[in-house]
Amino acid sequence: MKHILNLLIIFTVYFNSSAQAVKLLNSSSKASLRGLSVVSDKTVWVSGSAGTVGRSIDGGETWKWMTVKGFENADFRDIEAFDKTTAVIIAIDSPAYILRTTDSGENWEVVFKSNDKGMFLDAMEFWNEQSGVVIGDPIDHKFFMARTFDGGKTWTNLPESRRPVADSGEACFASSGTNIRKLNNSEAIFITGGLKSRVFMRDKKITMPIIQGTESTGANSIAVKNSKTFMVVGGDFKTKDSTQRNCVYTVDGGTTWKVPSTPPHGYRSGIEYIQKKQWVTCGLTGVDISDDDGDTFKTISSTGFHAVRKAKTGTAVYFSGGGGRIGKLVQ
Repeated sequence: MKHILNLLIIFTVYFNSSAQAVKLLNSSSKASLRGLSVVSDKTVWVSGSAGTVGRSIDGGETWKWMTVKGFENADFRDIEAFDKTTAVIIAIDSPAYILRTTDSGENWEVVFKSNDKGMFLDAMEFWNEQSGVVIGDPIDHKFFMARTFDGGKTWTNLPESRRPVADSGEACFASSGTNIRKLNNSEAIFITGGLKSRVFMRDKKITMPIIQGTESTGANSIAVKNSKTFMVVGGDFKTKDSTQRNCVYTVDGGTTWKVPSTPPHGYRSGIEYIQKKQWVTCGLTGVDISDDDGDTFKTISSTGFHAVRKAKTGTAVYFSGGGGRIGKLVQ
């Protein structure tokens, strides 16, 4: 009997230590938080509706909340933070803005502004602390893109002749700031949705087998494991519970695509590669995790989130969502 009890204790400890869950962190904000940047295990920035920006430097235990002066009605759909004091945010709609702070959000400088008709910024990506790119919806059937080479202090529009061409009804979803990612040290990759859903690389434009064909369908987020292996999630945000072709992945750079045998449980707006064979995705109906490189997903939380990001230096994984929700992966 004593031997059996010892085995039960060992099994219980092992099961509890290997359980995966999302810990909800305290947040006094009510904003919809779609921008999320995790600098380290301790330093996290978020951004969202009503001109909201939040920052934690103690792993999410406490938060400093601010409303950017003059931008009380702005929706900051993406944020890129470099340390405890420096960050860049984008205000999506026309006029579109990019702002930068170097004093922990006390003051923000406008570093980019566009009144162009149809301008709608979707997301940013940085290769390092100096080199970055911002992408926007098509203007005259070409995706807007601008580059920075000084950490977001200045931005230069990509010439129209070099902008990727969009098909009719094709655009990007500004749902989590992750429809564009660095593929390697010199190249970015981005995804589209709507009437057509494709992945754009430097020399390739590939239609994915994800659901598409209406304004509410298609790819929302991409995560990259290496230059050949990346995963895309999305679905139809009007049917948030549907699992129909809401996740696809490739291990050969997009030549062929696979669909999970057990997909995420609903529309998903954020995906992140964690380590080894582990990926995590989130959306309006909860959070799913895969431990087998995307073949099967299991739900670990029914709480909805918009975005998920892993620490640039560290192992922590955070989530942000509607109603000021912020979460942290526990495993």
